[in-house]
Amino acid sequence: MPFDLPLATAAALACALLAAAFVRGYSGFGFSAIFIAFAALLTNPLPLIPVVFLCEILMTVFQARGIRGQVDWRRVSALLAGAAIALPFAVTLVLSLGDANVRLTVSLIVGIMALVLLSGWTLQRRIGAPGTLGVGLLSGAINSAGVGGLPVAAFLSAQPMQAATFRATMIIYLTGLDLLTLPLMALGGIVSWDTALAALLCFPILACGVWLGGRRFLSTPPATFRKFAVLLLLILAGLGLIRAMLS
Repeated sequence: MPFDLPLATAAALACALLAAAFVRGYSGFGFSAIFIAFAALLTNPLPLIPVVFLCEILMTVFQARGIRGQVDWRRVSALLAGAAIALPFAVTLVLSLGDANVRLTVSLIVGIMALVLLSGWTLQRRIGAPGTLGVGLLSGAINSAGVGGLPVAAFLSAQPMQAATFRATMIIYLTGLDLLTLPLMALGGIVSWDTALAALLCFPILACGVWLGGRRFLSTPPATFRKFAVLLLLILAGLGLIRAMLS
């Protein structure tokens, strides 16, 4: 078993992976945050973060054909430029944290971002390149904890945007963000053969979850499901904080 995880822990993580892949297939975001927040309840999530990034890249392969014409490439470029500036410093910092501090950091970030998303705040106009670059900086800063998609989801959902464009833009941005983050984590020594093995074992679960989520996207109001995903993040973050305080 990769990372010497107990069988019961691995089974629970597999169930969380399926649920998170379903959310990603439906909404375009939330996969890494849901899975990492759940993993933090059971184990040190840090070694699993590169696995999550590989999983997100694999999921984009499943979804790429259906979203190419719906991506806001200008926003994606500005977001990635900001993330690239922050990532080297952020990854260095998170790799210096201990197990307990990583769990606490993940839960705090997920909780704060979930509250922002749940608040339903809106912007009256489209934000230009400088503001988008700033959101990318924040996203890169917290993606070292595996949850860099949440501030971007909050930023994009606060502006007038069609659901299909939101979903496609999130999928492509998160893939680019993961491709930027993985080499830095490899240099930090937390990418190993176990990382690749775990990603391969995850493949059939990801395929099933993304397929089911994509089908659901065609039949359910996006705002309804997005609210459900955010509430799930908030619950996981709360449980994580409780666990961190009791440990």
